[in-house]
Amino acid sequence: MERQLHSSQFIKEQSFPFWIKRFYHDHEHVPLLHGHDFVELVYVIRGEGQHVFEGHYYEIRTGDVFIINPGEVHTYSIQPGKELEIINCLFLSDLIQGNWLLDLGISQSMDYFYVHPFMDKRERFHRCLNMSGPDGARALSLLETMIGEFDNRQSGSETLIRLQMVELLIMLSRSYQQAQGQCGKEPVRNQSKHMLIRRIYGYLERNYDKKVSIPVLCELFTISSRQLNRIFKQSMGMTVVDMLHQIRIERAKHLLKETDEKVITVAGRVGYEDPAFFSRLFHRRVGCSPGKYRESS
Repeated sequence: MERQLHSSQFIKEQSFPFWIKRFYHDHEHVPLLHGHDFVELVYVIRGEGQHVFEGHYYEIRTGDVFIINPGEVHTYSIQPGKELEIINCLFLSDLIQGNWLLDLGISQSMDYFYVHPFMDKRERFHRCLNMSGPDGARALSLLETMIGEFDNRQSGSETLIRLQMVELLIMLSRSYQQAQGQCGKEPVRNQSKHMLIRRIYGYLERNYDKKVSIPVLCELFTISSRQLNRIFKQSMGMTVVDMLHQIRIERAKHLLKETDEKVITVAGRVGYEDPAFFSRLFHRRVGCSPGKYRESS
């Protein structure tokens, strides 16, 4: 049976939406099949097993790193006599805000955060990112340092954890880009354009519940509004705003099916302050009202 985990079970301070812990799993001790409303980054310290993701099994081993998006269902399968030691890092997208990355000048160095978690499942897990050698040692060191800071909670711990998290994601992004470069056969110019579209799409997926504007996206990704809309429509077949509405409506459909929350609450959770506008938009895109959709699900 699928279990739903909520950020409030782990994250006690909304101003610092982060939680991290080391876990040991074996054949008899694995988490129940579950989904959650937070982002989960997993680092495999040692061992081997299978990642059970959306009904499919993927081999995992020492050094593997992967991200689970909110709403995705997963667990682990471990053979008798085998063990799996992992670090689980849970957080909300608020932890790493776009304007903060912009101030640091690294908004386009986060491909592992904005791109890889939204790839096709086979690409995400059959060719999952594996950190070995000095990079793996550094990634593990960062995660262990974050565990120490999180457990001790000294002055400045929250700032250090945010900085270490960004450093980790930049490291993972470099490795991801190298892997893509080795596999890709597209011209460099096309790869760059394609990656920009994926970054923007990933940003929308991570921030659909917040106020997202064209000027903010243009500043964050260093692109003009005219160019942004042109290349996005060429690649995705719709404008940035239409894509944002699509992401929000799909998330709303999930919430209407999986929760008993009122329509007005669902509207707010997917980024619409005006529930009447949300209901009209939902009807136009889905063909029925949110209430009727829930009844038919």
